[in-house]
Formats: sequence, structure tokens, C-alpha cells
Amino acid sequence: MTARPIPETVASLMPRAREELAELVAFQSVADPAVFPKSECEGAADWVADALRAEGFTDVALLDTPDGTQSVYGYLPGPAGAPTVLLYAHYDVQPPLDESAWISPPFELTERDGRWYGRGAADCKGGFIMHLLALRALKADGGVPVSVKVIAEGSEEQGTGGLERYAEAHPELLRADTIVIGDTGNFRVGLPTVTATLRGMTMLRVQLDTLEGNLHSGQFGGAAPDALAAMIQLLASLRAEDGTTTVDGLTGDADWDGIQYPEAEFRQDAKVLDGVGLIGTGTVADRIWARPAVTVIGIDCPPVVGATPSVQASARAQISLRVPPGHDAAEATKLLTAHLESRAPWGARVKVEQVGQGQPFRADMSSPAYQAMADAMRDAYPGQEMQSSGMGGSIPLCNTLAGLYPEAEILLIGLSEPEAQIHAVNESVSPEELERMSVAEALFLRNYAESKKA
Repeated sequence: MTARPIPETVASLMPRAREELAELVAFQSVADPAVFPKSECEGAADWVADALRAEGFTDVALLDTPDGTQSVYGYLPGPAGAPTVLLYAHYDVQPPLDESAWISPPFELTERDGRWYGRGAADCKGGFIMHLLALRALKADGGVPVSVKVIAEGSEEQGTGGLERYAEAHPELLRADTIVIGDTGNFRVGLPTVTATLRGMTMLRVQLDTLEGNLHSGQFGGAAPDALAAMIQLLASLRAEDGTTTVDGLTGDADWDGIQYPEAEFRQDAKVLDGVGLIGTGTVADRIWARPAVTVIGIDCPPVVGATPSVQASARAQISLRVPPGHDAAEATKLLTAHLESRAPWGARVKVEQVGQGQPFRADMSSPAYQAMADAMRDAYPGQEMQSSGMGGSIPLCNTLAGLYPEAEILLIGLSEPEAQIHAVNESVSPEELERMSVAEALFLRNYAESKKA
């Protein structure tokens, strides 16, 4: 019997894929036991391990990483002499945030307006399902032509570095000729895209202390140094009037030379309110892919409800700085720390604590694997050519793998196009993108195996 073509096979597997994604989304696998029970992550890890075993993977293991979480590993041997490809995804997810703002329950996969909604549907439980679909399609059409390693991380969203440290301690485990990171996505639905760069990240907490304790604002306000006011002034020093990030000593004038992001499309994707301007200078692509960007992601201060007329003695904030390729995240951390320590007003006592860091990444798009992917995407998306874009987010594991395996080719693909709203409420995935990207990955694995025979 003649095997069906890859696209036809993947299409026939989509109902099963929806059922499996629903099962995986149902796990509230936020890798923070203060938010959800650890058993939810353990359940998701077991599900992933069982799925790999069912596909014939050997050496399936739950890896206890140094941050107290588990990553799932499996190996599928290919034909003798075939190259090895590592497929990456992560099963942990961001917290759902304001559950009341979700139109449907965050951990219940729900179909609406042609999309599947649920936390992790695109980022990145859908990425794991994409890998399964690609491998199943190849098995149904003559077999998987490469040896495959799969690693499903359990704490990517927390940035705690457990898998990076585990890989460094076990350098042979993830060694491969090519690595496919299934945790990015297309620039837009229907436009096949590989991610060429990732911004790195540093995360700092800063605390200001000015008084031994809070004071009555009527009796002392006007002369007593207010820690919250000092914090507001300090945080304001991180941006110019136009919103450009301004960290002393950190340059931010690089240009992006790849695909551009029209401002009107960005405003729509980011859901910017009418009449509100964008921040920064240069093109949108410059700002989000090629230049540093600081964000205040949290401030400890009294809530409005229940506030008292007091001068605050202490204030604390958490600051994220995205670091583009061309900058060293460790050096950026030093510059941001020095800025915070030197810019605090009125002699306020400053304490800065680092809580996370990851280096930026730039892929080598001249490698043969990218040609194999370009051909695969052309077939999976008829009439379209592969595009390259940047990604403002960070995947620290990329740099770890690049350091451990400098000869490996690293490609970044995935399902997180703008409509997916990853990390926000009402995250979703396009089933059409899941189908087409699964086809693209299957064809890539076949193309790549053929290229190695030449």
C-alpha cells in the first residue's frame, strides 16, 4: 500500500492532536509551588514521558534538574549512520494571571473562532504536540530518517536555569547534529518564519530605604524623604522622555536588517489604545529585536484600597532588562546595577539583588539545516518563502547548547505568532499553524537526512 503524503497524514492526525493538547493543557503546570501544586508539573511530565514511550522512544527519563523541577528526555534511534536531531519544547507554563479575564477557563482547551484557547496551547505545550505530529507523519510514510532526541523542559518560564545546569553536568545527553527549538513562532499566521535572534535578559530587584518606619504625612510630609517617591524618581531615570531605555553606559542604537514590523500591525498586535503613542525611536523591529528594553514588572507599595496618609519608609521594585545580541548580559547587569545605585535620590539606601539572567542568541542562518528548513517551509506553505525575524524574549538554553555543541546547527521555530497572545490572558493556538508547522518539521527532518547523505 502506498503511503499517504506528509500533509495528508498530518491532516488526518489533527483530531487526535486536539485531544492530546486538551489533556496536556489541563495540567496547571506552573513551575512555582507557591502558585500551583508541584503535582501538576509532575503530572504533565508523566504525560509527556508516556507519550514518548508510546512513540517507541527508548531511554525515556524524568531528569531531576538542580532547580527542583523535572525535564523529560527520550531517544528514538534512526537508521545506521543517520544524523541526530534534538527537538526541544517545554511543558511548564506561565501563570494564568487574571482568571476572570479569560473568556474560557485557562486550563480547559476551548475552540472559538477557529482557534484553540488555553494556557500553554501555543507556548509551549503545542510545540510538543507539533513534534509528535511530525514524527508520526514520518513513521506513517516510510519511517523517521534521523535519530531523534526529545527534551521537554519543566521550568523554562521561571528562568531558574535547571536544565542548563543539568546539560552542563551531562554534556553528552543532548549532543546532536542539529537542534530544533520549538518555542518561537511565525511572524504572522500563514507566514513561515525562523527566529534568527533572541534578546537576553537580566532581572534585578531594587530596594530603597529612607526611614526607620512609616510617618504621618501631615506631621512629617514635605521634609521626610519618601521612599516610594524616591523609587518613582529612580525608575523614571531608566527612560528618556520618548520612552527610550536609558541605562548609563549601555548603548542602544543598533538597527534590525531583517523583516520589518509595520507600526500599524504592531499597534494592532499589541492592542495599543487609540491615541496612545509607541515608545522609543527607530523602526519597531529596531526597538523590539535589536535594542535594549527595560520594563518595571512589579512594585511593592501600599494598595489604594486601605491606604493610609503615610510617608513610606521603604519601597521595592523588580526590573527586567532585555539585552539584544551584541551585548553581554553580565555586563548589562553590572551597568544596570551601577545605574540604580548611583541614581537613587536624597541619599536613599540602595540594595540591588539579581534574580535572573540569560545571554542573547544569534543563529547561524548560513548553515545547511536552514536550507533544508527553507525548502520544507516552502512546501508546507505553498506560495510562501521562509522569513527570518527576531524575538524579544529569551531562551537561555540556546546559549548553553551552543556552548556545549559549537558544531551543532540551531533552528528556532514554533507556534507563538502575534494572535496567540502568549503570556497574556486568552492564549490560543491556530490549529492551521499547528498543522502546517508539523508538516514543515516533518519535511525538514527528511530534507536534512537527505542533505547528510550527499
